[in-house]
Amino acid sequence: MYNLSGAVTDMYDNYSYDDLVSSMPCVKSLNGVNGTGIVISYIIVFFLGLMGNSVVMFAVGTMKKHRTSTDIYLMHLAFADLLFSLTLPFWAVYINESNWVFGTFLCKLLSGAQEAAFYSCIFLLACISIDRYMAIVKATQFLSKQHHVVRLVCVSVWLGATVLSIPIMVQREALQLNGYGGMHCYENITAEKLDEWRFGLRVVRHVLGFFLPLTVMLVCYGCTAGTLFRSRNSQKHKAMRVILCVVLAFIICWLPNNVTVFVDTLMRGGLIQDTCQNRSNVGRAMYFTQALAFMHCAINPILYAFVGKKFRKHLLTLVSKKGLLSREALVRLRAGSVYSSGSTKHTSVTL
Repeated sequence: MYNLSGAVTDMYDNYSYDDLVSSMPCVKSLNGVNGTGIVISYIIVFFLGLMGNSVVMFAVGTMKKHRTSTDIYLMHLAFADLLFSLTLPFWAVYINESNWVFGTFLCKLLSGAQEAAFYSCIFLLACISIDRYMAIVKATQFLSKQHHVVRLVCVSVWLGATVLSIPIMVQREALQLNGYGGMHCYENITAEKLDEWRFGLRVVRHVLGFFLPLTVMLVCYGCTAGTLFRSRNSQKHKAMRVILCVVLAFIICWLPNNVTVFVDTLMRGGLIQDTCQNRSNVGRAMYFTQALAFMHCAINPILYAFVGKKFRKHLLTLVSKKGLLSREALVRLRAGSVYSSGSTKHTSVTL
């Protein structure tokens, strides 16, 4: 049976025992949600994220020469997406069983790891947009040559993401909830502090985890697209398509979840009528939009790596050296994607 107790994987919906008890009359309204389908989607994202991000990390990690600042950001982004993907099988088991069987330690560890990976991904996406803006609009390669500065930025990103994940790690526990049977990985917060906690956490996530990075991306990529459009570079149209895909993927994956969470916050705050029907609709939307948001960690390797000629050329060379690809096949594949250093002065793995 798939019910409200399986909603733990929602990074925004922090229910307490009092919430669950008060919502018991509405629990049955969520039985129509296809839990099996959501579990399968998590497993698919897990395998795609594991394979795609591992390949990106391996390929970029072996780039000893001509590694740009964006390539370094990309490697950290792949690691963050990989870390996020590794938590999904545990949540899939939880949803399928409606019972947390991994104990308090893993409840805290996995929740914190997922939270840190989430913030790291978003922050690194913003860093990449700023880096492309500096390289293309400002026509400077200063940061690309100052790898110690880029590494310092990456350390700051991970440090900030870790700090933001601490509240979740501290509050979450494996709890036995009366009337629900089994264990649940929830925030152990008193009813008096619950609303204040949820509101503060959601404000931070909406601002730092979506709207601020989205604003940075729109401004940077908007200026970048404008510069490419005015240039006479033959690669500008493809670069603009990549930029458009990057922004659209971020919006398509995360905007529905943020809107749904915002509606849920308004409903719990009394600004929208909190009925069983509304709770059922928001609950269903929460499950599906969350699964869509989680897909972003599997899409990133495709958008930021596999569309790049430099990455494909380097990956094909690595595969050939390992004996997994014949020289003839390598020549044929590379013939269809000629790499010109002159026309890709500011390109990296991503663009």
